[in-house]
Amino acid sequence: MFTGLVQGMGEIRRLVRGASECRLEIAPLFPLENIVDGESIAVNGACLSVEQHQESLFTAYASAETLSRTTLGALRTGARVNLERALQLGSRLGGHIVSGHVDCVATVARLDRAGQSLRCTLNFPPEFAPEVIPKGSVTLDGISLTINECGMDSLTVNVIPDTQRRTVMGGWRPGSRVNMETDVLGKYVRRQFQCREQAGERPGGRTSGVSYDLLLQNGFL
Repeated sequence: MFTGLVQGMGEIRRLVRGASECRLEIAPLFPLENIVDGESIAVNGACLSVEQHQESLFTAYASAETLSRTTLGALRTGARVNLERALQLGSRLGGHIVSGHVDCVATVARLDRAGQSLRCTLNFPPEFAPEVIPKGSVTLDGISLTINECGMDSLTVNVIPDTQRRTVMGGWRPGSRVNMETDVLGKYVRRQFQCREQAGERPGGRTSGVSYDLLLQNGFL
């Protein structure tokens, strides 16, 4: 688990590509001490396991499934990536609960200045709309952000100056593709409603009069 509070950036030093998989050699550009082989590190929001490490480098493997759902396959040598180590129990949860399991790739549509902040509008596949709500949380390239507004296939977030400086979002441009993870709580709620609607009844065999559409129509979602 992660928080979406990026600790710093890393640089891709080497890529070893297979037919449908890839190994990434990454150099953290900030102090990242006491790395342990096998630990989880989020790379642009995608949870990867450290295979081996040296003092200033670590290597991680990205499977075909990971490459199919993220932008990692498009990385090139010299590219910058956001890095975050896994959350320790007892640490402050300053962002939100992030699994590091990327759901889809979103595309930057607009970037507008709003004072010192940057207002970013992104498009995403509409099948994820039920998991995206105003003032809810979303993870973009591993960054925990609050959703200002959203539609069936778009959302808008504000990015503060410090985040612009310390993460790869400073390089976002219209057309940039970014990893997107929706809020894990929304996924569980959505899945519960899907299962009940498919079964057509509550546990115990009683027919349920409560559905996702009913709650939506009455302003509960």
